[in-house]
Amino acid sequence: MIAPRVAEAPAPRQRERERLSRRFRHEFAQSVPLVLAFVILLGLTSLYIGLFHGQLHRFPGVFEWTSIVNTAVPTVLVAVGQSIVVVTRGIDLSVGGVIDVSNSLAATHMHSSLASMAGWTSLVLGFGLVCGTVNGALIAYARLQPILVTLATLAILQGIAIKILPEPGGTIPIGYSNVLASSTGPWSLLFVGAIAGLWLVLRRTSLGVRIFAVGNDEYAARAQGMPVRRVKMAAYALSGLLASASGLFLAASTTAGDAAAGDVYILTSIAAVVLGGVSFFGGRGSALGSIAGAFILTILTNVLFFAGIDPLYQSFFQGLFLFVAVLLGSLLGHLMRRRA
Repeated sequence: MIAPRVAEAPAPRQRERERLSRRFRHEFAQSVPLVLAFVILLGLTSLYIGLFHGQLHRFPGVFEWTSIVNTAVPTVLVAVGQSIVVVTRGIDLSVGGVIDVSNSLAATHMHSSLASMAGWTSLVLGFGLVCGTVNGALIAYARLQPILVTLATLAILQGIAIKILPEPGGTIPIGYSNVLASSTGPWSLLFVGAIAGLWLVLRRTSLGVRIFAVGNDEYAARAQGMPVRRVKMAAYALSGLLASASGLFLAASTTAGDAAAGDVYILTSIAAVVLGGVSFFGGRGSALGSIAGAFILTILTNVLFFAGIDPLYQSFFQGLFLFVAVLLGSLLGHLMRRRA
């Protein structure tokens, strides 16, 4: 009589391969929105080049790419700050007001001397840091709702900006503009690369780990002894700092000031975060996706222009594009997580 064959246990090497395979599928499923953001950016860029060539019979040159990059960088800066806050399950509507005040201060007080440019840059960045810290303290320690606190701060800052610069004007030193937003080439990509690098560093520091832990489960993070309130305050402080940097770059790229220039960046920063796949449920996402989202929004405006869309309807198409992109990212992420 032949004994029945007993199934052999999988070899340790095979089990390890299966474990790594499952881990890879899980991590890829979590990264689908980020990957999709860069795919969309690549597709839109190709479409822009095609439309540009179809109308002008040449490819975009240095001037066009420089204009796109310089236009996108303020959104990149404020979107990265917004991403840090959103990861903690918060939101920062005051970024528009911080940009307004930063822009107005630079346009009315900065002179062409090195001491003036360095001094006012430091002062403006410090102002943004203080604004963000105040927001974070009210949210973390006073336990007020982020949307209410930052909306109130926005209104206060808008009033301060109008007091500083009642009407568009002022001047930015040419040397300052040339350093931050040179018109000779898309050198501002260096700032984008620096911001991306700083995000990768932050992500691996104890503060970055704690920001994601608080966003994932605030109560569990507190139970593990994490200083949840200080982490939240730090997140809003970084958002304010990056918003003030955005205001400085915006002033440099326009060579003048406007007390209402930052208002548009409230929704733009949120849209870039959404396109980049940062979850408003907290604890998931990457600011690299928000950087891609900022460039997507900038190039989309150019695509709509060269596609001959009436400016009155461009907001409709931008909103429709945002809705479809987010829906597609959610569906793909859901399918990949099920398969993982």
